[in-house]
Amino acid sequence: MAQLASVSTDYYTRVEQGRLAPSEQVLDAISRALSLTSEQRAYVEDLLNRARGFSTAVPGREAAHDRLQLLLDQLVNIPALVLGARMDVLAWNDLAAALITDFSRFPVAERNYVSLIFTSQDMRELYEDWTSVARTCVGILRREAALNPDDPQLAALVGRLSIASDDFRRWWAEHRVADQDFGSKVMIHPVAGRIRLNWDSFTYAGAQRQQLVLWSAEPGSVDVRTLANLTNHEMLIIE
Repeated sequence: MAQLASVSTDYYTRVEQGRLAPSEQVLDAISRALSLTSEQRAYVEDLLNRARGFSTAVPGREAAHDRLQLLLDQLVNIPALVLGARMDVLAWNDLAAALITDFSRFPVAERNYVSLIFTSQDMRELYEDWTSVARTCVGILRREAALNPDDPQLAALVGRLSIASDDFRRWWAEHRVADQDFGSKVMIHPVAGRIRLNWDSFTYAGAQRQQLVLWSAEPGSVDVRTLANLTNHEMLIIE
């Protein structure tokens, strides 16, 4: 590895042991040699910033920003929710509750997406490929841990889930990381049936730690009608 990175063995040994923060050029060379993905490279940079003494303020559980709440209130045909640090569920609209789960039935302290994925049987049964969803959630938390290693709430969450779930404990130990940007999921909904939806996550400039997550169906697909049926069903319940 030292040869591939064009540095001395002593230099690379100190980097590997955490005694020296590498330069950007050396980090580039190591990343290429290890064929790191963009997610893995970003994770390494987070760890490097920590070694250099950079830190990120760790908020407690926040309230959804007023502007995001306003958007949620106006989104009636698209499932939407707001996630904060550690994937805390801060707010959601009626259709998100109908699609995923009624978050209001959980105590505020338990409204965490990762926690519900591993502890709620309804959430486990909702996703056709629960394993993929759950492992991605662990990867997102692992990335969060690199950004905020001293976050007591994150440590408590990891501790609780490590006790509650053998899967979480095993996957957490793998140190895989994931980003929270976009993707698609297949759900087996108890009312709507099988539905494939795309999800996109947007970071709000006014609250950098909060993300607006929107779910949508592919235009022209049968999933569009399925989502519309769920929307109509939810509106009938509200009326």
